[in-house]
Amino acid sequence: MPGTIVQDTMRGIMKAIVQDTYGSPDALELRDIDEPEIKDDEVLVRVRAAAVHPGDLFFMEGVPYVFRIGFGLRGPRRKVPGFDVAGVVEAVGSKVQELRPGDEVFGNGKGTCAEYTAAPEGELAPKPSGLTFEQAAAVPTSAVAALRGIRDAGKVQPGQKVLINGASGGVGTYAVQIAKALGAEVTGVCSTGNVDLVRSIGADHVIDYTRENFIQGEPRYDLILDNVANHPLSDLRRALTPEGTLLPNSGSGGGRWFGPLGRVALAFVSSPFIRKQGRPFVATVKTKDLVDLTKLIEAGKLAPVIDRTYPLSETPEAMRHVSLGHARGKVVIIV
Repeated sequence: MPGTIVQDTMRGIMKAIVQDTYGSPDALELRDIDEPEIKDDEVLVRVRAAAVHPGDLFFMEGVPYVFRIGFGLRGPRRKVPGFDVAGVVEAVGSKVQELRPGDEVFGNGKGTCAEYTAAPEGELAPKPSGLTFEQAAAVPTSAVAALRGIRDAGKVQPGQKVLINGASGGVGTYAVQIAKALGAEVTGVCSTGNVDLVRSIGADHVIDYTRENFIQGEPRYDLILDNVANHPLSDLRRALTPEGTLLPNSGSGGGRWFGPLGRVALAFVSSPFIRKQGRPFVATVKTKDLVDLTKLIEAGKLAPVIDRTYPLSETPEAMRHVSLGHARGKVVIIV
């Protein structure tokens, strides 16, 4: 049964965070703009909450420059930032099969720091029962990255030793919990102030990197998921078992042209030739992964960690907080 199609004549006005130029959070401005128009395979979501993460900074700043390819060389082609969303379906396109107006959903949208967003049906799923909209918005991008890294690329098995570098961040908090759910013995690496947090979400061992260098320690790991990029790849591989795997997942640094993608590219190119170097993975949000995450959430094995929330009007401050690199878990925008 076809759903409601949003026509141009039906489009209203909404509040949204808009950026006309690449730059700092000061480039973001709250404005009244037209509600988005949806395609046949998309739904219109009334945004209740959105989440921001380091990846959003690349699109806001236009740095590294490689991100401008496809997203606007001189200025952002997509004016409204944000991908992660939780909200209520308002209308659906003619080819949408499963979702209906009134459904509570979470996933990815196009410009979610706004009152409404257009989202492909294939990047949404029903909101997990028991989660608030704020909690659900904190899940999609970071939890899917953790799932793809730990379960799919890392192929973690029960009893294996897994180390998560950057265990208190958005991806790290999910990776610790997913690795535990798969039966691994998990070591989390974080700063002093986050030791108790990482232990509370299930890590068997926690290393305070300000006091101990895990590379120089005795334990060896079957999988290292590196979310920080604060050690050379060769040093990280030395902390692996003979059959272990290193998976780099973004990180910081790398210069203005390629940023952390240069490190990821190096790992990709070297992976066929270096036995312990795992091939980097792509973490695009799809319905199937969201459903798998929902099962873990509803089984009590996975829970979002939220650092702080901001109203839509304070999205620039949220971005500024994320840019400092010390968020514990996720930063969420309430709409």
